[in-house]
Amino acid sequence: MFRVLFKLIASLLCATPAFAGEMPYGEPVFPPVNSAQVELGQLLFYDPILSGSKTVSCATCHHPRHGTGDGLSLGLGDGGIALGPDRKVDHTNMPEQRIPRNAPPLFNLGAREFTVFFHDGRLEKDAARPSGIRTPLGSEMEMGFASALSAQSMFPVLSADEMAGHYAENDVAQAVRQGLITGPDGAWDLLSKRIEDIPEYRSRFDTLIGQEAISFTHISDAVAAFLDFEWRGVASPFDLYLRNGTRMNGAAMRGMELFYGDAGCSTCHAGRFQTDHDFHAIAMPQIGPGKAARFESHARDVGRLRVTGRAEDAYAFRTPPLRNVAHTAPYGHSGAYATLEAVVRHHLDPVNSLRNYDPAQAVLPGLDVDDLRILSDPAEIDAIAAANSLAPRNLDDQQVADILVFLEGLTDTQSLRGALGVPLSVPSGLLVEK
Repeated sequence: MFRVLFKLIASLLCATPAFAGEMPYGEPVFPPVNSAQVELGQLLFYDPILSGSKTVSCATCHHPRHGTGDGLSLGLGDGGIALGPDRKVDHTNMPEQRIPRNAPPLFNLGAREFTVFFHDGRLEKDAARPSGIRTPLGSEMEMGFASALSAQSMFPVLSADEMAGHYAENDVAQAVRQGLITGPDGAWDLLSKRIEDIPEYRSRFDTLIGQEAISFTHISDAVAAFLDFEWRGVASPFDLYLRNGTRMNGAAMRGMELFYGDAGCSTCHAGRFQTDHDFHAIAMPQIGPGKAARFESHARDVGRLRVTGRAEDAYAFRTPPLRNVAHTAPYGHSGAYATLEAVVRHHLDPVNSLRNYDPAQAVLPGLDVDDLRILSDPAEIDAIAAANSLAPRNLDDQQVADILVFLEGLTDTQSLRGALGVPLSVPSGLLVEK
């Protein structure tokens, strides 16, 4: 009797993976849904009316066809034509540079745990601020954003390279260049008036805010409501395993055990969406224009340091969530890695990977610029390498393959499609990119 019981217990123990890291069994928390606000946000998200030149929408760089990104290492916003990897330069409106950072995916951003945004975390929830949000605008930040997600969703409209356009191209671009962001005749006010002047938008806002004048916080709140609802990815094979013990295939189970065990992935990629929402320097290669102020001429991107001013934050970037990660290439803050396997292998030996990086794998639309200024500067490479905090890991090819299968198990196919999808048209009558 006891021998049979012992064998049964032993078999159960052997069948259960052993995890060194904490498994994220807790369910994510999302805000309540206002369907009218969500539907309005969908139209605004796909409407180029929110760009200075009326040619770029939020969806241009965050399209469901490309995993809510653009499929490019570094994209082209204003001055580009077409969508995703097919995007190319509009020679009648030449871009000044590529968008400096890779377009991040949009899955699950409405979950309550997401309070820090952008690769360097320059916008985050902060109860100590009058607006409740810390942003690059500082004390000039407008009040009334419903959440940090709402605030972050509207900063791309202020970027010359993303949506605003360049000086003298349009009224929004001029306002941005002159530092007129908030208040009357600021960039946000100009865009709000465009929406106010379109009858269908005015009618839809009436159901939400009555006869009150449309402000940019109203617009951004609607976009945020859509982002929250549209791309909730909580039904992947991994989620089913956590909820009811439905096992994934053998390779995925082995990969999960490595991810939460000896490979150490969950040290940073923690929680239900595989992010600790913190910042880490892992020697990611830097390509493209970097992040420089207008009076600077360098091409480096020092990440979190630009926000905090602390030397220890040099070259540290936010841990990206991994839901649907197999469908959101390229990877890294500058999109340096075109494949999931390449970025996983980078984590095994970051410094060596940096020093031997092949820029040919980056996915970049043609533009006559020097994308390799940092990679061709030994001193800059040394600085990125010196900041690295990730120790090498010794995994064999089979273990890497198993981790990749597990990462595929983070795919929620419904969230890839989106809940509402792409609208057939938008109230402005402008082109919807499908």
